[in-house]
Amino acid sequence: MNKSIKTEIIINASKEKVWNILTDFHNYPTWNPFIISIEGKLGKGEKLRNTLLSAGKKFVFKPAILSVVSYQYFDWLGRLFIPGIFDGHNSFEIDELSSYQVRLLHSEHFSGILSTYILKKIGNDTRNNFVSMNQAVKALAENKN
Repeated sequence: MNKSIKTEIIINASKEKVWNILTDFHNYPTWNPFIISIEGKLGKGEKLRNTLLSAGKKFVFKPAILSVVSYQYFDWLGRLFIPGIFDGHNSFEIDELSSYQVRLLHSEHFSGILSTYILKKIGNDTRNNFVSMNQAVKALAENKN
């Protein structure tokens, strides 16, 4: 079983605009249908408190940010209980196609002894949630108002 979810979307906006949307955690509740809240700061080693909404249920997890490359990339590692049970390495990559167009790559790789079992249950919903979030970023970034 593939233990990775990879999504991408073309956004007609600058890398700076897309970056600012993705990294403005305070405003996630106003636009994000999947990650409805992020508490914490963007910075390598920082701990976040993320609240997800999936299939009508809220889930909280507390990932640690692994790396940040301004206007290009950031990622985090979240875990279920203790390392090695169900770990998720989530990343956001902004690939600049032109000064006013980017490709947003949003992916997550899962590992741990329960990863195959859990992904059978949540994999499709998670992929759909990634796509919904990507579409929301696109709509906000391309909004002319």
